Amino acid sequence: MITMRIASGLGLLLGLGLAGGQAQAQQEGDAERGQAAAGTCVACHQADGSGMNAPGGESWPRLAGLDAGYIAKQLHDFKAGRRQNASMMPFANMLDDQQIADVAAYYSQMPVTEAQGGEEAEEALLARGEQLALRGDWDAYIVSCKSCHGPGNAGAGSTFPGIASQHAGYIEAQLHAWQEGERSNDPQNLMGAIAARMSDEDVRAVSAWLANQSVVSE
Repeated sequence: MITMRIASGLGLLLGLGLAGGQAQAQQEGDAERGQAAAGTCVACHQADGSGMNAPGGESWPRLAGLDAGYIAKQLHDFKAGRRQNASMMPFANMLDDQQIADVAAYYSQMPVTEAQGGEEAEEALLARGEQLALRGDWDAYIVSCKSCHGPGNAGAGSTFPGIASQHAGYIEAQLHAWQEGERSNDPQNLMGAIAARMSDEDVRAVSAWLANQSVVSE
């Protein structure tokens, strides 16, 4: 267990180092230009960047308040095929590098909106979700979400996005994608390794709990 803690700590430090390097290389964006370029994003991510939770269907993430560097990286990953989504890839390919930086700047400056999907979760499920998000489960070698995603799970740099107040349906879908190897665009496969140790109930629990958390925009 001590070895696991050390390895996790090293992975986190290396991940944070990568985040710093990405932030330095990030192209500067203009939010005003980004508003115009984001016109094609509104249908799914909404005018306020709140996204949508679609039980039983494809949920779209909240972009409002996410780190600009993180948003830009995901768009570049869609363009390069490092991240797959049939709906997102055509839209990402419509944007050049400057437009990506502008769109990322635009959404990053929006206030964080409330998430959906965890409103009817039972107390026992939410309690398990809180444990995983804040303390982890060392018996199952599951590191807490906040270890990487920062205090309040509000995000840490360009590598670890804010996941508090993110739609439950979207979090759940991404955790399953990491479990199944359909998504792998994170440093050192940190998310893939953690997701692989989570049961379906764990995935539902942490997704519901995070969706119920509020984030105060700075």
